[in-house]
Amino acid sequence: MIKKEMIAMLLAGGQGSRLGVLTSKLAKPAVAFGGKYKIIDFPLSNCINSGIDTVGVLTQYQPLRLNQHIGIGIPWDLDRNIGGVTILPPYEKMKNTDWYSGTANAIYQNMEFMQYYNPEYVIILGGDHIYKMDYELMLDFHKKNNAKITLATYEVPWEEASRFGLVITDENNQVQEFEEKPDNPRSNKASMGIYIFNWDVLKESLEKLKDQPGCDFGMHVIPYCHERGDKIMAYTYQGYWKDVGTLSAYWEANMELIDIIPEFNLYEEFWRIYTKSDMIPPQYFSESSKVSGCIIGDGSEIYGEVYNSVLGAGVIIEEGAVVTNSIIMSGTVIKAGAKVEKAVIAENSVIGENTEVGFGEEVENKYKPNVYAGGLVTIGEYSTIPANVRIGKNVAIIGKTAEADYPDGVLESGESIIR
Repeated sequence: MIKKEMIAMLLAGGQGSRLGVLTSKLAKPAVAFGGKYKIIDFPLSNCINSGIDTVGVLTQYQPLRLNQHIGIGIPWDLDRNIGGVTILPPYEKMKNTDWYSGTANAIYQNMEFMQYYNPEYVIILGGDHIYKMDYELMLDFHKKNNAKITLATYEVPWEEASRFGLVITDENNQVQEFEEKPDNPRSNKASMGIYIFNWDVLKESLEKLKDQPGCDFGMHVIPYCHERGDKIMAYTYQGYWKDVGTLSAYWEANMELIDIIPEFNLYEEFWRIYTKSDMIPPQYFSESSKVSGCIIGDGSEIYGEVYNSVLGAGVIIEEGAVVTNSIIMSGTVIKAGAKVEKAVIAENSVIGENTEVGFGEEVENKYKPNVYAGGLVTIGEYSTIPANVRIGKNVAIIGKTAEADYPDGVLESGESIIR
């Protein structure tokens, strides 16, 4: 029988609706990050850097490109005969066939996969955070404290604590109570959604709660185990951790990569971030180009000006175009004379000549004010913006648009074009 000490189950099926048009046809973990990577590269790289060689990736929403990106796991050294990476979509069974309806329900539906490796421990991970973490240190803490469950926590600023699921611990870091997004928090230890379970505890609790609608670890499994007296420990993580689930947080995390001394360093030799890389030519900068404080992907051609921005592979910035404080994803073309300020532009889009993106005052977005905020312009993949138009702030656009979509050549702040 195969016996693994610890296997990882990586939850990557989320829609990521708070990323708006960026995830209209793409699972959130497959969204580009840092010019070269996908969000899922970070937990996958953490696994291999932590010595975990068996990872189940649970997919559901728009999985095609996520599956293509992961493939058989070669970039992460997870192409193995025993273990490696396995894509785990929902599948039809003899009875009780269903989509994954909650984090714990998704894990329960893959009990057979876990049973095959008969692990001592299972680590549950999310696929939508940016961080570097040695899970082996967390496992050592789990063993040392003789815990049944250990959850990773991160001390958030007190003024932000009410946005998170929080744990209250004693002086030994043993969990005493839970608070789910409380109005008046008594703790600032936020759960990171990373859990190490003893395999027998996980198996028993999932079987017990299998009929719970939308069964979730934070809402159901952990409280159930706590109530029956299982020892639950909180492992305090002190490195960089960013939930990039909103457009503002996603933009901020990318911008932090280009700080003079970045808090999150992509260039450390001892903790590399691995990804699938295409064979493409190097960047090209024309004699007249101006670039400062940027990450520029391979194969990009810069003829204009780019400042404080993150560009993916194969981006073209034509002569006279100026890009500032923006994320421009792979294959996008910014035509001559265009001005782009504080925008997130997804793959293979075209911004027309002399078009201005991100002008004027901030106005609340009429379509989805909680999604399109922070003064950003968000343009979905394969979008076309015609020449000589002006686009305001807190705007969302996806699809091929024409001059007729811009009254008097303007799309005012707070408006949207969703195709």
